Amino acid sequence: MTSIDDTPAGPALSSLRRARDRFLGGRPPGDGVPEDLAQAWRRARFFGVPRDLAAPPRVRPPVDPPLLAAARPALDRVAPTLSGGMGLVLVDSRCRALWSGGGRYAGTSADVAGLDLSEKAVGHNSAALALRTGRRAEVHGPEHFLDLWQEVSAVSVPLYEPAAGRPAGAVTVVAPLAEDRTAHPGAAIAEATAHAVETELLGRARPPERLLLDAYLRQRADGAAVVALDGSSRLVSPEAARLLSHETLTRLERRATALVRDADTGPEGARAGAPEETSGPEGARTGTPAENTGPEGPRSAPPEESAGPEGAHTATPEAIAAPEEFAVPEEFAVPEEFAVPDGAGLTVRMSRLTHGGEVIGAVATVCPAARRARAAERHDHDRLPGLVGTSRPWRLAVSGAMELARSAEPLLLIGEAGVGKTALARALLTLRGSAAPRVVDAAEQVPGEVPRWCHALAEREGGGPPLLLRHAERLGQSDVAALLSLLERRPAVPLVATHTPGAPTGPCLSRLLDILSARSVALPPLRERVDDIPALLTAFTGHPSPGRPPLTWSLDARRALEQHAWPGNVAELAHVVREVAERRRATGPVRREELPYGLRVPPATRRLSGMERAERTAILEALRRHGDNKARAAESLGIGRATLYRKLRAYGMDQA
Repeated sequence: MTSIDDTPAGPALSSLRRARDRFLGGRPPGDGVPEDLAQAWRRARFFGVPRDLAAPPRVRPPVDPPLLAAARPALDRVAPTLSGGMGLVLVDSRCRALWSGGGRYAGTSADVAGLDLSEKAVGHNSAALALRTGRRAEVHGPEHFLDLWQEVSAVSVPLYEPAAGRPAGAVTVVAPLAEDRTAHPGAAIAEATAHAVETELLGRARPPERLLLDAYLRQRADGAAVVALDGSSRLVSPEAARLLSHETLTRLERRATALVRDADTGPEGARAGAPEETSGPEGARTGTPAENTGPEGPRSAPPEESAGPEGAHTATPEAIAAPEEFAVPEEFAVPEEFAVPDGAGLTVRMSRLTHGGEVIGAVATVCPAARRARAAERHDHDRLPGLVGTSRPWRLAVSGAMELARSAEPLLLIGEAGVGKTALARALLTLRGSAAPRVVDAAEQVPGEVPRWCHALAEREGGGPPLLLRHAERLGQSDVAALLSLLERRPAVPLVATHTPGAPTGPCLSRLLDILSARSVALPPLRERVDDIPALLTAFTGHPSPGRPPLTWSLDARRALEQHAWPGNVAELAHVVREVAERRRATGPVRREELPYGLRVPPATRRLSGMERAERTAILEALRRHGDNKARAAESLGIGRATLYRKLRAYGMDQA
């Protein structure tokens, strides 16, 4: 169960009614409507939901659903206590109604079993929203798409299967609409009911799942960075998600899977490399969780959430005691400890979990020394001037570059265009405390500048300023020859070069890059460090012009920026900020609608083929070039406007 704070105050219901009427009449709903609500209305119209639907359509209900069997005791206890016309509804993961009680669910018969409450069937509603977002959701009166529910207020809390990370359904409490649009009066009831249902689901879970969850919770209670795995489910603590990279999580997942697959030989074969155990409350023993996550490790999992194979999250109960029948033999008491390859000193301790003589999973923890290493790394990063960003990929790259920059030898910074190679190079040269560098851009340099620097440095031992060489991939033949000659005579020359891979290189340039790559650092693209976007926005915004308020960004606009692929990386983000600042005339936070068209478009909702990705990119580029003018964009692409609109709908780009 995952919840949020009380729904913040939104537009008044009267203004929402007027906006809904405008929208249903074919006009824009207006600026006062939250963008996510307007998008929900647009989806309902796209799905062809009739506003005057008399009742939700019916689908074939599931036969004896396990969710209903687990939830009925709690529902039967809660329903008789409801007052004020409130009703209680249970839906499954496909938003099919399974049960109702208390007051009558507005616009339906007493028998709700099989009613389809999905967005495609009835438009915007709290149950569909809770299942889609994984959080508690409230929908009041005119926020609904259907006329049927204009006087109904509903709150829904999602339910999750224990340890599996998949949504099992949602509990919804409905009540008559209150005009003051306060928080839903049944929110606490929905939360408590959902918690009771999830506790019952947990009690019915298979013993191996219980053991895995218990091991995770016990280690998690001590504040450790911990992950538990069984080959199909993953429980990841927020600490582990922050410390371990995607590549490390993939390696740990493979190691845990191998433990489960290969440890079928019983106690004799399991003694080597088996896990350390911890005692349960009654002397029962359970494996010690260790830090590890799967190939799609949920890097951004919120506290106390678990991540399933698809990256879905589910909240875990606060505490569960391990019953004695889950005892683990003491022979399995030797943990496996190893260093994380890219973890800057991190050490992981992995242990197996056993049940009934079989290995059913593994848990891992990051040793305390790892946290000290991370703190030291963060401290080093803070000493570099002019750099923005605290995400893990960026910190690791900066830390590695600082380590290499401590000696006055050549250093090569590699990365896509616009990732910040030059900014890091300048900061590293400042850290060395050397003289101001000579900056040469091989893409636009004066011929002979690099050979002159090489000659001056060769003639004066230890003299001459360092060289900051940009775009090493664009060096001419004479420049490459001069650098190779200098490096042969003096391997420790004060040189920091940047390289953008992709361009073809000749044999001499390839040799130079091979020599420099012995001391090189790869910088992550912006799409791999989206956590740094808020800080970068602040840095690029700077001080406003006289008479203008400072530039701020709405949550919806920031979400759009974080979803963008950023082929131009940080440089592209800086350009977007400047463009928005120069063009906007409105006040208040920047909204999604004010961003360039390519940024307003959400990511593709399905996996695209190579041809489809190329076509989608071409359309976005054409719209960008022609200032979002669809007629001109279609003409430049050599297609008709009707064809362009059809492709925009097919790629989910028509809502921008």
